[in-house]
Amino acid sequence: MSRYVLALDQGTTSSRSILFDRESNIVASAQREFTQYFPQPGWVEHDADEIWVSQAVTIAEVLARAGASLRDIAAVGITNQRETTVLWERSSGRPVAPAIVWQDRRTADLCAAVREAGNEPLVTERTGLLLDPYFSGTKLAWLLDHVPGARSRAERGELCFGTVDSWLAWKLSGHGLHVIDVTNASRTLLLDLRTGRWDEAMLDLFRIPPACLPEVVPSSLGPDVGGPLTITLEGNVLPLAGIAGDQQAALFGQTCFQPGMAKNTYGTGCFMLMNTGASPLPSRNRLLSTVAWDLSGRCYALEGSVFVGGAVVQWLRDGLGLIERSGDVEALADSVPDSGGVFLVPAFTGLGSPHWDPYARGAMVGLSRGTTRAHIARAALECIAFQSAELLEAMQQDACQPLIELRVDGGATVNNLLMQFQADILGVPVVRPRVTETTALGAAYLAGLATGFWESADELAAGWQIERRFEPQIGRDRAAELMHDWRRAVERSKSWSMADG
Repeated sequence: MSRYVLALDQGTTSSRSILFDRESNIVASAQREFTQYFPQPGWVEHDADEIWVSQAVTIAEVLARAGASLRDIAAVGITNQRETTVLWERSSGRPVAPAIVWQDRRTADLCAAVREAGNEPLVTERTGLLLDPYFSGTKLAWLLDHVPGARSRAERGELCFGTVDSWLAWKLSGHGLHVIDVTNASRTLLLDLRTGRWDEAMLDLFRIPPACLPEVVPSSLGPDVGGPLTITLEGNVLPLAGIAGDQQAALFGQTCFQPGMAKNTYGTGCFMLMNTGASPLPSRNRLLSTVAWDLSGRCYALEGSVFVGGAVVQWLRDGLGLIERSGDVEALADSVPDSGGVFLVPAFTGLGSPHWDPYARGAMVGLSRGTTRAHIARAALECIAFQSAELLEAMQQDACQPLIELRVDGGATVNNLLMQFQADILGVPVVRPRVTETTALGAAYLAGLATGFWESADELAAGWQIERRFEPQIGRDRAAELMHDWRRAVERSKSWSMADG
């Protein structure tokens, strides 16, 4: 009997492979970072071939660390950085340009032009999204317009578009699969949110040739939907049975199976999702409606996106040199009782939900002669919590119900100071699970349910365990004062990079 599910967790800065057993324990993991490219201000790129190599290497490494073979694998699940856009040749499998990363802002003017033409209401009605460079559709349009010959080749079916899940499935299948799961497809600006199919009006609006698009498939690829898909690793045929964008995978891994349950992932960015059930819920507060997963029927979610979360700590380390290691930030921040009135707005690549300002840029306000590196470190951690609090306020208004608790995951959740401040600002308990690698776990769950490795979602929910619960410790008046000052700081960062000033 196969002992493990293999989750491939392809993130923004690294690729990981993790083996899970039937008790949802991590048996072994392997990780490889890859290069980040910043060719111009506001541009962020990846080498798609380097992404594939880094992912393939971790598969071999995790099996070696577990003393396992591919015959021990019951199923494979993929979860990935979303919106990052890859365009490659169908015949050779070679990328025709660098991958444009979700953080990239180069299509801000295109989004503005489409908005000024009065098209944003139609886009939101069809796709659940807003016009922002964040999403894949305008990135693909840019590639088709700027890579020589790309548009005509795409129209002839010679080029393949995909998000990173598509790219990995293509490589894993020996160029046999050109697919995208419905959660990733729902982040492209090109999918009809209600039907789960490519939307002709959106394809026309962004001038996208249908011939370059992948097939949209469910997130959990069981026999009832024609799955699983087949991949081959070192001559072993394996079922690719689960695919989901990283944030939807984390929602599933946190077992937020009931409407009203929510999670926040603290990674490079921060992403809060709330399960809204079997129908998409339009947002009145500039949040996103998105597909949460397709598991014998689509489930939807509201989402708020923070572009710079844990990445602000990397900036303290690599940009400012205030710390040597990312893990040093908690002790430094905890050496002072508060930020000393300093507020850091990390709008390095614009502002996401609920502001959606691609022209915003980073700002630090409230500095005085008494400001130290510790105050700046504290402000950096607090800005992660402030941004997430804005999302939760908007989400509760849209859902018309208060949140009882917030389940959290991602690398930054090991920072107890940040988690406690998050609970203080939100005014609800912040719950950290025993297994914080919930993005990979969600991909494993989707694959395992499709292949019978796990029997039901109820089994998974029953096995979810709490590692620590952070209760609010400050009064609501004080939390409101802090949020008021945070909003003042945010206003000072907006529209900074616009040509007209």
